[in-house]
Amino acid sequence: MYKRKIYLFGITSGLIMMIALCCTAVSAYLTQINLEQSNTGQTLLAEHQKLSSISYRMFKQLTDELIFGESANQAIIRNKQALIAQSLDKIRRLELQQRQALGSKMTAGSIEDTDELASLIDAIISEFKAITATYKNTPLDQQNRLQTLLEVTIDSEFREAINAAVVRQGNVVSAINAKIETLNTAIVWFAVGVALFAMPCIILACYWLFNQLYQPLTIINNGTKAIAAGDYHQRLPETLDTEFSQLVTSLNLLASRLADHEMQAEHSRKQLEFEVEQRTREIKQVNEQLTRVDSRRRQFLADVSHELRTPLTIIRGEAQVTLRQSSASQEVYRETLDSILLQAVNLSELVDDLLLLARAELSQLKLDTSRQPLGDFLQNQVSQWQRLHEDRQFTLDIDKSAEALQLKFDQQRLKQVVAIMLDNACKYSAPQSPINVSLKQVDTSACIEIKDFGEGISPADINHIFERFVRFKHKSEGLGLGLAIAKAIIEAHGGEIKVNSTQGEGTLFQIYLPMDVE
Repeated sequence: MYKRKIYLFGITSGLIMMIALCCTAVSAYLTQINLEQSNTGQTLLAEHQKLSSISYRMFKQLTDELIFGESANQAIIRNKQALIAQSLDKIRRLELQQRQALGSKMTAGSIEDTDELASLIDAIISEFKAITATYKNTPLDQQNRLQTLLEVTIDSEFREAINAAVVRQGNVVSAINAKIETLNTAIVWFAVGVALFAMPCIILACYWLFNQLYQPLTIINNGTKAIAAGDYHQRLPETLDTEFSQLVTSLNLLASRLADHEMQAEHSRKQLEFEVEQRTREIKQVNEQLTRVDSRRRQFLADVSHELRTPLTIIRGEAQVTLRQSSASQEVYRETLDSILLQAVNLSELVDDLLLLARAELSQLKLDTSRQPLGDFLQNQVSQWQRLHEDRQFTLDIDKSAEALQLKFDQQRLKQVVAIMLDNACKYSAPQSPINVSLKQVDTSACIEIKDFGEGISPADINHIFERFVRFKHKSEGLGLGLAIAKAIIEAHGGEIKVNSTQGEGTLFQIYLPMDVE
C-alpha cells in the first residue's frame, strides 16, 4: 500500500518534470529556428550592401573607360561583374531559403525584386557599352544619353531598388526579432505557470505522503526506544502494512537475541573470572621466572665480588707479608711484585670483559677493522693453540671457495672469539680428543666452524649458553662471560653464532661473518 503511494508520488512528479522538459526542448528548438532565420536576414542585408558597393565601383570604372579609353579598366570591370554575379546568386539562394522557412507572405517581392535588380544592373552595363561604342568622337558634355544614364538610371532607379531591398530585409529581420521576443515572453510566462501549478501540487503530495507514513513510524520509534531502554520483552505489532513487515520482524528478532545475549552475559562473566584467574597464575609464573633471573643476577654480583675479592686479598696478603719481614731479600720483593702483577692483570681482564659487555649492550662497542685474509688469520690461531696444547690434535680445513676470502674485521676481537671457542672446546672435551676448525663460504657469508668431540651440551642448557653469568654445574670455573662476549663481538661485526650439540658426541659452533661488512 505504501509502496503504491510512493510510486504514485514519484510518477506524478516525473510526469510534471517530463512536461517541463518537453516544453523546454520545444522552446529551445523554436528559438534556434528563429535565430537561424534572423542570421539569414542579417546575411541578406550584408549581401545587398556588398552588392551596392561593388556595383557603384563598377559604374565608376565604366565611366572612367569613357574618359581614358576602351582598355583602361577592362580587367577590373570583368572582376567586378563576376563579384556581382556571385553576390546575386547568393542573394537568390538565401531569399529562396527564407521564403521556404517564413512563407511568401512575410517575404513577398524579395525574389522578384532581386530579378529586377539584376536586370537593371545588366541594362546599365549594356547602356555603358552602347554609349562607348556609338559616341567615341562626341564630347562628353554633349552626350545627353550618358547624362540620363548617370542621373536617372543609376542615381535614381538603381539607388531606389537597392534601398527598397535593404528596407525589405530590415523589415523581415525586425519581424523575426519580434517573433523571437514574443516566443521568449511566452516561455517565461509558461514557466511561471508551470511553477505556480507544480509547487502547490508537490507540497500537498509531500504533506499527504508524510501523514501516511507517520503513524507506523511512530509505533516503530516507540518500540525501538523500549528495546533500547532494556525492555527486551517488548514486541512490535505485526499488523502493520506489508512494507514494514520485514522491519518489524527484524526488530522483534533483535529483541529476542538481546534477551539471549543478556542470559549469556552471566556465563561470559563467569568465563572471564576463570580466565582472569588463569592469567593471574601465568603472571605469577612469569614473576617467579623474573625472580629466578634476579636471583641469578644477584649470584653473578656475588661471583664478581668474589672474583674481585680473591685477587685483592692475594695482593694485600702478599704486600703485608713482605712488609712484615724485617730484612727481606730482593728476590722476595720480586716474587711479591710478580704475584701482585699477576693478580692485577687478572683484575684488568675481568674489568675489560665487563666493560666490553656493557658497551655491546649500549651498541657502543668500537671495532678497529681492516681487510685481511681470513684463512691466514685462522692458520695463525690454530698454530698458536697447537703449540700451547701439544698433547691435543688441532686441524684446520679451508674450503677451496674460501681460500682467497678477505674480510674486513677487527683482528684482536676476532682472535678473542676464537680463543674463547677453542678454550671451551679444550675444557669440555677429553685431553687427547681432537678439535677441528674449518672455513667455508655459505651464500654471502664466511662460516667458521669449531668442532669438539666432548661430552656435549644438554638440551636444557643449550638455550642459555649465550646468556651472561651462566655456568654449568659440572664445570664451575670462570664467570660464564666467555660465550656472551663472543656473541657480542660477532654481532658487532654484523654476524651471528649458532650451536649444535649432541650429548656424548660433541659440540659444533658456527660463526657467520658477512662478506660485505664495512
